Amino acid sequence: MKIIIAGAGEVGFHLAKLLSYESQEITLIDSKKESLNYADTHLDIKVIKGDATSIAVLNDARIKDTELFIAVTSSETTNITACVLAKQLGASQTIARISNTEFIDMKEEVGFTRFGIDELISPESLAAAEIELLLNQSVFNDTYAFEDGALTMLGLNLSRTAKIVGKSVKEAAMLMPEVHFIPIAIQRFGSHLTIIPRGDTVLKEGDHVVFITSKGGDEDLCKLTGKIKSEIRDVMILGGGRIGSKTARGLTDGKFNIKLIEKEKNRAFDLADELPNTLVINGDGRNVELLEEENIQDMDAFISVTGNSETNIMSCLVAKSKGVKKTVALVENIDYFELSHSIGIDTIINKKLLAANNIFRYIRRGEVVAMTKLNSMDAELLEFIVKPSSDICDKLIKDIDFPRSAIIGGVIRNGKGITALGDFKVESGDRIVVCCLPQSIKKVEKFFY
Repeated sequence: MKIIIAGAGEVGFHLAKLLSYESQEITLIDSKKESLNYADTHLDIKVIKGDATSIAVLNDARIKDTELFIAVTSSETTNITACVLAKQLGASQTIARISNTEFIDMKEEVGFTRFGIDELISPESLAAAEIELLLNQSVFNDTYAFEDGALTMLGLNLSRTAKIVGKSVKEAAMLMPEVHFIPIAIQRFGSHLTIIPRGDTVLKEGDHVVFITSKGGDEDLCKLTGKIKSEIRDVMILGGGRIGSKTARGLTDGKFNIKLIEKEKNRAFDLADELPNTLVINGDGRNVELLEEENIQDMDAFISVTGNSETNIMSCLVAKSKGVKKTVALVENIDYFELSHSIGIDTIINKKLLAANNIFRYIRRGEVVAMTKLNSMDAELLEFIVKPSSDICDKLIKDIDFPRSAIIGGVIRNGKGITALGDFKVESGDRIVVCCLPQSIKKVEKFFY
């Protein structure tokens, strides 16, 4: 697949890196020579120095042969303009990164596809949505919702007291009268190996297990793992940038009491006007005395989303030491994922990964409508639509010759999530959620052509 990426910043470079691992034909365009030099020496891709809104530059990149054009520069205007030009010059699909979330909210009314933009993504909006989901699923470290929560991915670490520790997956399922969850991936404690579990796989203390659940599955998991589902009401947010302000705006529905700490004075005053239901405090959130004065010890959740990863990690550790139940840190360095889990931060989020996940479904074969990579695991979750011509159509799950390194986690039929077992018959129009390791992705895709 020929893909052009405009913008060699954090998101663009990370996308190019991930896509180059998959042997895609990547061309990276940027006006800054330094950014391109680093990409050119570290990745097996073609680089072009120039303006992505230049027709000559786009033609030089062979835009007419391009299947996917992704504009992720720091300029929203550049991204929109580049996508419009790319579509007119022959690109099959275009994706633009934007910062003004009004564009996403009004996407249908404005009709961006008529201009030549097939998809809009906002890493900041994706991060804010992830945080909201995490706060509503307070017990779990990893979350991802399919079709507005018809099926939900939930990840947690198994403690010694969990009822399912020492039992096989099949035995664990028998503990509940109705099965509302299926384990789809396991990472053993102290290991980097990702396991796709089968019925005889034994769950062990310290395992990080990712489940797919239908409605009520989160309640079942809490009972079986000994987790207490406590309601989150009091939330402190450190950092009033795009993610912090959008998160605060999304949480002010009466359910949460929000305190937001912003270091820059003018920005704090602006936020106070924009967010009437949020208590905005002007101060340095790295100051432990300030956090104590603002009663950090009484908070149910602490979210650190400043522009500095180290500040976010350290402030979350301070919050954890003060007894805060749920901590979420924004980090830019993906290598921090494993470190953060091991030192006690509940969840970390990364804009680059969120944006990449959102874009990745466009390069997958078959009718892929959603996709996410599992945090700190070498596995992907894909949602496929079953077509009448698909090999999987009209077959029982137990009769499908799926590779061992892949598993069907659930099915969405007519908007309802089902944790489907072996005797479930797949039908045309079903949305199938599959978890698979990298080596099995191409085999899995073939089932949905």
